Amino acid sequence: MEHTYSVGSNPVYFDQQPLHVLFAGESQTLPLHQAGPKIYDYYLLHYIESGSGVFRTEQRKYELGAGDCFLIHPAQLVSYISDQQQPWRYRWAAFTGTEAEQLAMQAGFTPEKPVLTTAEGSLIPGALAGMMSAFYAGKESAHLTSLGYLYLIIGEASGLLISSSRLPGAESQVKRTVKQMINYMASQYAHPVSIEQMCGSLGYNRAYLSRIFKQETGLSPVTYLLKLRIEKSRQLLRERPELSVEQVAASVGLTDALYFSRQFKRFCAQSPSTYRQATANPGPK
Repeated sequence: MEHTYSVGSNPVYFDQQPLHVLFAGESQTLPLHQAGPKIYDYYLLHYIESGSGVFRTEQRKYELGAGDCFLIHPAQLVSYISDQQQPWRYRWAAFTGTEAEQLAMQAGFTPEKPVLTTAEGSLIPGALAGMMSAFYAGKESAHLTSLGYLYLIIGEASGLLISSSRLPGAESQVKRTVKQMINYMASQYAHPVSIEQMCGSLGYNRAYLSRIFKQETGLSPVTYLLKLRIEKSRQLLRERPELSVEQVAASVGLTDALYFSRQFKRFCAQSPSTYRQATANPGPK
């Protein structure tokens, strides 16, 4: 088996940045190739593409193979050695910065648990390869490109962490789905989205989502979205007097101003104009 080793270094360096990728590389190791025991003063992430080997920290030993990641933390005494029969091929990236520790924790990489097993089709090897290609290009923009790839990696790792820590059972799945619905409506209420669009986005049929949403909140999704829009419109009517009622309606995703006024009166027992006047001129105390 032929030994290969390539590394690309970030063409720029910013000291004391929140986050900075130092370099990225790849290698097909030789049998029993070993690094350490040693310590590093930066974070060093490895993704194993093929083969196997052993990663040792101060706490324990990990036998790893294709699809596994391990993160070396600064000041931790570690070593890693490739298998004699199937030496591993891996990619890596080193990063540092004032927010690096927080980012590692968000991804679930702690000194006590620095290993993660990815799912099939992982974006991580492609992101690491993209970092190295950007560094080889030698442009200063590679700094930003590498950060984008690093956030993709952390995003995938965080998703795997959340999945592995979820409680089993149908009840927890229902609560997660309802939370997704609430988050969707909170971010999309200003657009003329429909419940059908939300159901399609989440991958469930409308009847099922409507049933579990009402079960958890006491409201149908349609009513919840409408109440959310009306509440947002109340804020705009109070804080943005220069906006017309039609502009307020459009700003909360209701393009029909007459329908907006009817629904506002239904929930607030007064018209939008009356509500605006009352909140602008509360009268003598």
